[in-house]
Amino acid sequence: MPWAGPGAGAGVKSEVRLDRSPKQDRSRATRQRLLEAAVACLAEHGWAGSTVSVVAERAGVSRGAAQHHFPTREDLFTAAVEYVAEERSTALRDLFPDGAADRGAVVAALVDLFTGPLFRAALHLWVAACDEEQLRGRVTELEARVGRETHRIAVDLLDADESRPGVRETVQGLLDMARGLGLANLLTDDTARRERVVAQWAALLERALD
Repeated sequence: MPWAGPGAGAGVKSEVRLDRSPKQDRSRATRQRLLEAAVACLAEHGWAGSTVSVVAERAGVSRGAAQHHFPTREDLFTAAVEYVAEERSTALRDLFPDGAADRGAVVAALVDLFTGPLFRAALHLWVAACDEEQLRGRVTELEARVGRETHRIAVDLLDADESRPGVRETVQGLLDMARGLGLANLLTDDTARRERVVAQWAALLERALD
């Protein structure tokens, strides 16, 4: 067999990459559909009504394909909530690409994080974790990680100096308040009251952080 020079070898590798890339793209697309379907199912049906089969059907893939990406139900749903949390964090930063911004707008954006389907899905996961020992450790770790990231984003966007006494607690109080407003919005549309509370908190933050 004649020796294949660098050009020939590079051509073979290039063909392999071209053959492999579409498969990898399909795999990533399938995984993303499963994650998005899992969050939607969890938000709509809760933990009890959200099985791997239900999610796979909603995502338009086979149960076997779903289990290839996520071997267990716990793997699927913790990954799903983490995925969407990361997407929302990215979207929040994209709203303020220049960093620190008007604090009223930042407070409103942070509160919005806790009034959509992600928060509803996460809440179902938290409730299930209270009774599911296998799920509890994963959800506790996930919540801590998401909480730290959200806190970092809030500090950056609010231009908060956490070296000053009480500032860290003030920012955390804002996030705790936002979570409470999200809970209040679960059963009824709480928009009008929420807007007044957000305006008041923004004013309080201005005084506390400056």
